[in-house]
Formats: sequence, structure tokens, C-alpha cells
Amino acid sequence: MKETNIVALEIGSSKIKGAVGVIDSSGAITVKAVEEESHQDWVRYGIVSNVEEVAVLAANLLERLEQRVSPLVVEGVYVAMGGRSFRSDSREAERMLPEETEINADIIDQLMGETSATVFNNRELLDIVPREYIVDKTRVTKPIGTFGRNIRMLSNVITCRPQIKKNLCRLFNEKLGLNINGFIVRQTAQAEFVLTTEEMRLGCMLVDCGAETTTVSIYKNGALQYLSTIPMGSRNITRDLTALNFIEEQAEDIKQRMGNANNGVKSDVASAPGINITSVQQYVSARAGEIIANIKEQIKYAGLKAADLPSGIILVGRGARLRGFSERLSTSTGMKVRTGNSACLDLRLADSRIAVGDSVDVISTLYYAAKHSPLECLSTVYEPEPPVVRQEPEKPVVKEEPKQPVQPEPEKVKEVVAEPEHKKTVSGGVIPGTPKSQGGNFFRTIGEKIRGMLSEEDDYDEVLRDDMD
Repeated sequence: MKETNIVALEIGSSKIKGAVGVIDSSGAITVKAVEEESHQDWVRYGIVSNVEEVAVLAANLLERLEQRVSPLVVEGVYVAMGGRSFRSDSREAERMLPEETEINADIIDQLMGETSATVFNNRELLDIVPREYIVDKTRVTKPIGTFGRNIRMLSNVITCRPQIKKNLCRLFNEKLGLNINGFIVRQTAQAEFVLTTEEMRLGCMLVDCGAETTTVSIYKNGALQYLSTIPMGSRNITRDLTALNFIEEQAEDIKQRMGNANNGVKSDVASAPGINITSVQQYVSARAGEIIANIKEQIKYAGLKAADLPSGIILVGRGARLRGFSERLSTSTGMKVRTGNSACLDLRLADSRIAVGDSVDVISTLYYAAKHSPLECLSTVYEPEPPVVRQEPEKPVVKEEPKQPVQPEPEKVKEVVAEPEHKKTVSGGVIPGTPKSQGGNFFRTIGEKIRGMLSEEDDYDEVLRDDMD
């Protein structure tokens, strides 16, 4: 099996949490990193009210996760969903078969389709959780493979307001440019993560105490029987304390250091200057008691009694860490209470600093996605290679001799020829007035000698002709 990287995000009313993990060839999940970002009033009761501000925080968180898995980058996420509008409604679907037939996956899918068609238009369908199957009046937990002529499916349909999902799509798809690989109901993921098989079969109640909501899930006979969200949480206690003239950040710190859900218990925390610890205890105890009373009532709304849930109450969420809260809840309900932690043997932590108890919400989402629909969430960014530049072979360098300066040629003197005069050749001389040669005295002397010789030769010829006569 190829390794698959999973990224999960949970956007709560006070914090955004993210986790990245890897599924190895054996199917075990290793949590590599967990990060969180705090915020104020940008998420109300599960709905992202300010998409832009939450996008900035989520981008910072994702950047820190990417630094832990570099050079991989996040391209898809699994998103946990929860909120005040979450609820489950019971639905029943039935199929009559023409003859005794083997129940297969196609028949179950048809029952699921009939169930989803009963959801109201103003609700967003998130999940259909089968509660029990009845094949020919016999209750079965795994119907596929059984034979019968009639099958009924009793299920819980989990829905929420459409605005929750719509704003999450705007956040991840439009603002962050990421794919949403799946929406996961946080309460369903937490139950699979922290509850044992025995607890779910015998009967138990999972309570998630958040900042603005408290979600109650009741399990019996190995399946979800009831789910409801109470619109109160630990932030209600903090805001009550602001009536003592504290800003919310101070009130939160006082609640964590000095608050106690049991008003009659003497506080072991020393009072600080300017803080009336008695008044603090009264505010904290009153609101905690109201939350606990609403949790207790959910057992009645589910049509059950405390005795029907012998495995007791399992608490998760930071709101449940209030001093004295679990003790008072146990006393009020008459049920045993424990803090939820991982019940999974195939979960590993790559970093010893990761505290599963502090991050049950996001780690359970990661675990659920890895077990049910593992799609790759990381990718490698390949930088484009620079273009190849082909160099021509170097030509041999020819060393040129330095050029000698060119001397300008001397200007030629144009000869001026005078108009010739009539001249007569006489023995031994030149007719007066004949122009002299431009060649100089040397050439003039040679010319005169040649002409003299020619004249003497002519005279000699004339003497010879006279002698012969």
C-alpha cells in the first residue's frame, strides 16, 4: 500500500486547529504535526462569520504545517464540522423483496437513498448513521450476507444549517484555493476515536464541551442513538466574569486559574489583588451548573435513563477542563465520568510534544478520514527547469598584425602645355621662340645633341649624292 498524506482542519469558536499525518503500508496512522491559531468572534456557534479574517489565520496555520513536511505542500484538506444547528433525526426506510433474497450492498444503498430523500429543504444533509437493521423481524448489526424478504433500516440523519457548509466552501475553495476532500462530522469522528467498542455496545454518553456549544452524543447497542447540541459553552462562563469589570482576556485567565464548578468547595488558589474570588466562584459555579443541567436532560430527551448507559460519560473538549466540572457532572447525573483520550492502537505520534488530549477534535478528524476515505492531501511542487542554452564552439582567435599607417600620395602637378609656335629645324639649333622642354637642362642638352647628329647625317647624305653625280 502506498503511503497517503492526510491533512485535517477544525475551525472552532475560539481556535483553528490543523494536523497532518501519514498512513503507512500497514494502515497505521502517524501524526506528524499539529498547529493551532487563536481568534476572537470570527466563528460563532460553528458558522464562519468573517471569511476573510479566518482565511488569513488558516493560511498562517497551513504554512507552518507545510514547513514540517517540506518540500510537500497542501492541496486538499478534510474539514471537521460542528455547531449549534447540528442535530440528528430518526428515520426509517423499508424494502419488500419479491422472494427470499440475499441482502447486498445495492439494497443498503437503496435504503440510504430513500432516507436522504426525507431531509427537509432548509437543512444540509451531512451523514446518515444506521442505528439498526431488521431482516424478517430479526435484529442484525451487519445485514449484508443475510437472507430475507423484508428489511428495515432505522437510522439517525445528521443535518445542519446550509450556511455552515457554504461559508466553509468559500473559505477553502475561493480564499485559500484548496480542495475539500471531505466534510466530517466532528462528534462522529470523536466517538470512533475515544470510545471503546464495549462502551458503545453497553451504552455511554460522549460530551464535547466547546467554547460556545456543548454537544451530546448517546451510543447504545454499538450505534449512535441520539445527538444534540446545546448552545452554551465555556465562553459563557468567561463572559459572565466580565461583569466584574474585566476584559474578556483577563476573565478567561481568571476562570482557568481560579474558577471552580463546585461553589461549595474551598478554592486552593490564592486571591490576586483586585479580584474577589468569592464573586468569581459564584459566577463560574452558576453557569457551570446550568450547562450540567442541560447535559443531564439530554438523557431524557433520548428516551433513556442513566441506568441505560452503564459505561457512563466520556468528556472531551477544553471546556471540560474547568476545575470541579467532571466531579459535579458525576454527582448530578449519578454516572461515572472519565476524560476521553485515544482508544486507537494504530495511532502513532511523530513528535513527543503532541498532546492527544489537547487536540482530540482535529486528531480524531484526521484519524476518521484516514480510516474511511483516505485521499492524498499533499503534493510536490516542481520548479520549472531553466531552458538549455546551446553554445556554439569557440572559433580560433586570429591575431591580426597591426596596420601600418597609409602615407598620403603626393599630389601630381598638372603639366601646362603652351600653345606651339611655328618652328623651323636648322642645323645645330632651335628656332628662336620655341618653348623649352619641362624636363630640365639635362634632357634639353640631350635633345639638342640628337638633333645636331641628325642634321649632320642629312648633310653627309647630300654630299654623297653630289659625288655620285
